[in-house]
Amino acid sequence: MKKIFCVLFILVGCLSFGSVKAQTAKQVLDKCAAVVSAREGVQADFSMTSAQYGDASGQIMVKGKKFMASTTVASMWFDGRTLWTYMTRNNEVNVTNPSETQLQVLNPYNFITMYKKDFKYTMTQSATAFTVHLTSTDAARKVKEMFITVDKKTYHPTEVKLLQNQKWTTFTISNLKTVRLSDDKFRFNSQDFPSAEVIDLR
Repeated sequence: MKKIFCVLFILVGCLSFGSVKAQTAKQVLDKCAAVVSAREGVQADFSMTSAQYGDASGQIMVKGKKFMASTTVASMWFDGRTLWTYMTRNNEVNVTNPSETQLQVLNPYNFITMYKKDFKYTMTQSATAFTVHLTSTDAARKVKEMFITVDKKTYHPTEVKLLQNQKWTTFTISNLKTVRLSDDKFRFNSQDFPSAEVIDLR
């Protein structure tokens, strides 16, 4: 189940050829990143399809570097320093202080900053959406390719497709909206899980 969340958080991680079109692609990604990075915070529903990790669906909330992601099998909270991972099946919470490298995999909207370094991109478009194809220029990156589809009117990301370990995973994102999120949304509240076993791995 941890594998599902590792790939999810690449998401929960935040999309014509030639230099002019590449610059246009970056402008689309910049506008998309600005929407997802709203100061108040954003909330969205998602579904994931992956032959490698299985299928899952749930909700994510993001505010700056903080995030919370939940599905029927697990939930994660990150307050900018501490990460709590709750597994429904065994009623257990793991507490860690992830490194910056680990956060590259864990952040559900990581794509909103990932594209700015070590990726080249091209773009195609339909009547309603832009699709940006990103290809890694750094062999050490875990994510080798991404396709990010962005709604033309709202600049909301509607689909993120990524290649990792030579296998594709697709996230469909819906109902994205700006919401005012308090910081306590990104911390585990033991009162909500009174019988859970807390394992501090810090």
